[in-house]
Amino acid sequence: MRRIFRSLASFNYRVWAAGALVSNIGTWMQRAAQDWLVLTQLTNHSASAVGIVMALQFGPQLLLMPWTGFAADHFNQRKLLMATQATMGGLALLLGILTVTGLVQLWHVYTFAFLFGCAAALDAPVRQTFVAELVSDTNLSNAIALNSTSFNAARMIGPAVAGLIIASVGTRWAFLFNGTSFLAVLTSLTLLRTSELRPNARAHPTKGSVMQGFHYVWSRPDLRATLIMLFLIGTFGLNFPIFISTMAVGVFHTDARGFGLLSSMMALGTMSGALLAASREQPRFSSLMLGSAIFGLGCTLAALAPNYWLFAAALIVIGVAALTVTNTSNALMQLSTEPAMRGRVMALRLGVALGGTPIGAPIVGWVADHLGPRWALGVGAAAGFAAAIVALGMLSRLDGEAEHRSQEARRSEVSLPPAERAGDRMTRSVSPSTSLRAKRSNPL
Repeated sequence: MRRIFRSLASFNYRVWAAGALVSNIGTWMQRAAQDWLVLTQLTNHSASAVGIVMALQFGPQLLLMPWTGFAADHFNQRKLLMATQATMGGLALLLGILTVTGLVQLWHVYTFAFLFGCAAALDAPVRQTFVAELVSDTNLSNAIALNSTSFNAARMIGPAVAGLIIASVGTRWAFLFNGTSFLAVLTSLTLLRTSELRPNARAHPTKGSVMQGFHYVWSRPDLRATLIMLFLIGTFGLNFPIFISTMAVGVFHTDARGFGLLSSMMALGTMSGALLAASREQPRFSSLMLGSAIFGLGCTLAALAPNYWLFAAALIVIGVAALTVTNTSNALMQLSTEPAMRGRVMALRLGVALGGTPIGAPIVGWVADHLGPRWALGVGAAAGFAAAIVALGMLSRLDGEAEHRSQEARRSEVSLPPAERAGDRMTRSVSPSTSLRAKRSNPL
């Protein structure tokens, strides 16, 4: 257990995690309330409208990707976070006021979704890489996983609370709570001990530096494969607001409480997946393949679920798999990327994973409206299986390259004269600790 929560030994990380948890609960309350508002009050159960809201909210991740990554790599991350968090809090309060006064219309939700998405697009790569300033490199993978645990604990609590609030007093108070919840993360950023921060290496602005992230990723086959997998699952699989809301209303005919509970069941799975990731010492590419395959299987089970509770159980499986994919890809890409490039690479990752939503969400929404929610889940299942095939191909390539290097090493050893081969084997048989002891015993 201590190994899972080892990053909390850092004061700065504890403060940041506490503030982020409160803010994330508010964010998930608003997302659940927003989906319910659009689906049941502003439209006649239109999944396409929910898809448009998602497209507007996540589209800026792709549109602003080069500039958001540039900002994360070149500017003070703590100050950027304070600006973006304050902006998102203000937008949530304004939408809440419109809802409380009864003036809210569908185009208002569309507009605020886009503006919120623009602020979140700048915030996300900074928030992803800022954790490296809070902990040491040895704890970075663990801190990333704990961030996801906090995020998904909020994802479990927020929709459940939102469901109760919606059923009792309406959607408006969920928006207002989210707006005030940003005070928690702003307070935590203020309380950080700046002398204990570990600033990431800042890149120097040069001509073409905005495009360097694209060139860097394109030159790395492992990063390219990871982004292809994230595009498939992010575009066609991570459309949970559509899946859950349409299945809850159109198939199982449940109320706001039942809708909130389904969102919490999904979050239970994602939180479990985050804790599993936190317990691992190092992320592995094979985990991406396994997570993608299980994601496809979970969506298949959800699509075939005959009743509410079996559907809820399938959501737990989907949640574990989704978090395995997103968490592992996050850790792999951060740990294998040069510090001065992390912001741009993370912006690319988020842009690909979330920026495909403007393409996928309307398509999945159309499928749910015209073919039924179960077929929409089938689209998610196909995306998961396709991503697993991409990972399998990459693993085969990595195994082939490892075997090739091994053969080259054997051939180069055979080509040496016998005396040199014997000397080389003797040199390799001396361990670093043996050499160190020899130096200490013979200072000359």
